[in-house]
Amino acid sequence: MTLTRDEKLARFAALHRPGDPVVLWNAWDAGSAAAVARAGAKAVATGSASVAQAMGFPDGEALPLDLVTTIAERVVLAAGELPVSIDFEGAYATDPAQAAANALRLARVGAVGINVEDSVIGGEGVHPAAAQAARIAAIVETCAEAGLPLHVNARIDLFIRSGDPAAHAGLMDEALSRAAAYAEAGAASIYPITLSDPDLVAAFCQDCPVATNIFGPPGGPEGVAALAALGVGRISYGPRAWREAMAGVEAAARTMLGAASRG
Repeated sequence: MTLTRDEKLARFAALHRPGDPVVLWNAWDAGSAAAVARAGAKAVATGSASVAQAMGFPDGEALPLDLVTTIAERVVLAAGELPVSIDFEGAYATDPAQAAANALRLARVGAVGINVEDSVIGGEGVHPAAAQAARIAAIVETCAEAGLPLHVNARIDLFIRSGDPAAHAGLMDEALSRAAAYAEAGAASIYPITLSDPDLVAAFCQDCPVATNIFGPPGGPEGVAALAALGVGRISYGPRAWREAMAGVEAAARTMLGAASRG
């Protein structure tokens, strides 16, 4: 059976269950997407840092948009029947209409979800909540009108921008206000990246109007179970898979090159 794009989108949306989260071991190209799929994943998602660095670019929308689109298309093909979500950073535009046009390119190559962050790419701080909500609304409305609706995972970057976990409690009110605004604009899930204190995560999940995405902790299945118990609906690991894979490549190369030099 070959699933339609609409069926993949419905399946992806249904995977976001608070207390029984979808786990996304983020891929960076077609080969890694196929490997994740073979491992039993229920969906495939990319991480922007690993996608960019695997192609020799820094993170932060340095990877050309045309190349992002090509990689997304290849990931979708490699994922087969699995739904695919693409980390789209800031949608490569601050203007809502242009952000929506860019997102539509990913929808047209088969992606059913995107991750969009509220950081000012290449600048300081985060966009005003109203401006970010306008971008999200434009993306959601434009793609829906084209018959290619997207699951928008709206990333809130207040916590990662602060750089101080001790300050996270003081950011909760603004973060939840943003979550409400982004959900009202059409975001289907919310990603307060680097929020990790269990009590704060539980409070965020309780008050967030849609499923909460949390950055995956170390600890394997135990870490997943702990987040599930807090009410998390989605867990993603960003560049961790790519970093571990590259460490393995380097270690194997050192072993073989060392053996060759001794021979």
